[in-house]
Amino acid sequence: MSINLWGWRENGRGAVRLGLSEGASTEVLDLATVGIASVEALYDTWREGGQARLRDLLGRDSERRPLREADLVFPVPVSEIWGAGVTYERSRDAREEESEGFDALYRLVYDAPRPEIFFKHPGRRMAQPNEVMGLRDDAHWHVPEPELSVVLGPGGEIFGYTAGNDLSARDIEGQNPLYLPQAKMFHKSASLGPSMALADSIDPGALDIACTITRGSQVVYSGRTRTSLIRRPLGELVRALGHAWPLEPWTVLMTGTGIVPPDDVALIDDDVIAISITGIGVLTNPVRTITRAWMRG
Repeated sequence: MSINLWGWRENGRGAVRLGLSEGASTEVLDLATVGIASVEALYDTWREGGQARLRDLLGRDSERRPLREADLVFPVPVSEIWGAGVTYERSRDAREEESEGFDALYRLVYDAPRPEIFFKHPGRRMAQPNEVMGLRDDAHWHVPEPELSVVLGPGGEIFGYTAGNDLSARDIEGQNPLYLPQAKMFHKSASLGPSMALADSIDPGALDIACTITRGSQVVYSGRTRTSLIRRPLGELVRALGHAWPLEPWTVLMTGTGIVPPDDVALIDDDVIAISITGIGVLTNPVRTITRAWMRG
């Protein structure tokens, strides 16, 4: 069973607290009670003793505390969020279908030695679990992109895995591949969580990913994939990102999506996206149109 790291704020306020659980259970061991008060301290413990040391902590008769969904925050202080594109066959096919005369580009990058890597978000501007994500007012075809995401430690190695939502404006990207930054980078267009499964406690190639979009009380879309369908090894994607870019501690790399809603599905205000990954939990976010007042706030 995976070992998962959780973050929360008491009643939604104050400093982030950290807890460990077995799997995606929200009954956690408060790490402050065992002398681990920061992500950096947990990272050092993991580096020194691996998952065995952390399983030992979890195996003690320590009191567990339940977490409230409303209090959850992503447990790692993310510096940068990057994305990898066209890493699943389904993603390649969808990009070919949406593009206006540029379909050959997506076939080429799917098979090319060099992967597609793009900047997504500064960590401080991402949406937390259950927080509202943004929709551009100059686009009409937004979709979630559910992605297994890798969290890199200060040494640049994979420290853990989480769920990511690479919210995208497909109509903008489809007009011209050079519009990719505008299709990907806008206010609160990325979210991560709710937990992070530690790297050596879970098999990233054997996970189920599911996504639903709910409108009111009705599910308007549901899709599934498996991480075994990803074309490129995760280590290859991490190496490509760090090849000529000094990686900041706590960088996150989204590894591409194998779930693409059909052309007649587009997000509207107050839709709720739920992304679940085996052993990580369910990342939930509502959406609404971005306003200047919201961006300033």
